[in-house]
Amino acid sequence: MIKNLIYIMLVLTMTLSFTSCQSDDKLDPTSIFDTSAPKRDSLETWLQENYTYPYNIDFKYKMEDIESNMKYTLVPADSAKAAKLAILIKYLWLESYDEVAGITFTKTYVPRIIHLIGSPAYNSNGTMLLGTAEGGLKITLYIVNSLTQSSISNPAILNTYYFKTMHHEFGHILNQKKPYDAGFKIISEASYVGNDWYLSSDDEAYQNGFVTPYAQSEPNEDFVENIAVYVTSTKAQWQAIIDAAGPSGGATILRKFAIVKAYMKDSWNIDLDELRDVVQRRQSEVKYLDLESLK
Repeated sequence: MIKNLIYIMLVLTMTLSFTSCQSDDKLDPTSIFDTSAPKRDSLETWLQENYTYPYNIDFKYKMEDIESNMKYTLVPADSAKAAKLAILIKYLWLESYDEVAGITFTKTYVPRIIHLIGSPAYNSNGTMLLGTAEGGLKITLYIVNSLTQSSISNPAILNTYYFKTMHHEFGHILNQKKPYDAGFKIISEASYVGNDWYLSSDDEAYQNGFVTPYAQSEPNEDFVENIAVYVTSTKAQWQAIIDAAGPSGGATILRKFAIVKAYMKDSWNIDLDELRDVVQRRQSEVKYLDLESLK
């Protein structure tokens, strides 16, 4: 009786399986997802040809809430200003690394997403967030809507609001791939002030052995601030920082910078003097760029 019952159950199972397979053949083959090619405007086409294809970067200029920090009240980037900044980022940042380290290096280590925000992100202490890097995969840039012809013509403004940030955040990405000498953290160990960094002036930071007030926040920020400030400063501007720091502060900055410079050369084969020269030359050439048309 038990054998007969098992046999009946087996037959029923096979029958149901066969019926199920038969019904699968009648499923509607039409996908529920839109598989048509997206329609791209001229900027989106240019971004695909100049960022996606050569660098595998998704350049997002239409603000996406899922990509944004929801604790801030933010405004999307103006598309015309986003287009100009995209041209500038490619010329001043991406192609500077291409020239010094080769495009293979650049496309291997640059973030996969660059996300633009039109407005600043204000912190509760009154400071502004200029940019962030997340997990080596994304860089977010703020204050895009403040880009004007006057600021484009002024390297100091471009660097303050955009390109120090790009070099700074890229430094974080490189540090995540290859750590720097732990001895760096010991040099100014007693002088880091955490979130109170904004209470210091530039000159006070210099005299304490830091290249910017923000470098005083913690060692990782200190390290990448050295990279960002050095390559976006002329030789005279860098020397002015060392002079303003005085004997003690200047010696501390130079001691830390020696570690930064060796790290970039030994870990990435990038000579920071060469990178600075390339960045400075390209900054002087911005006036020749066509920022009005996408070619």
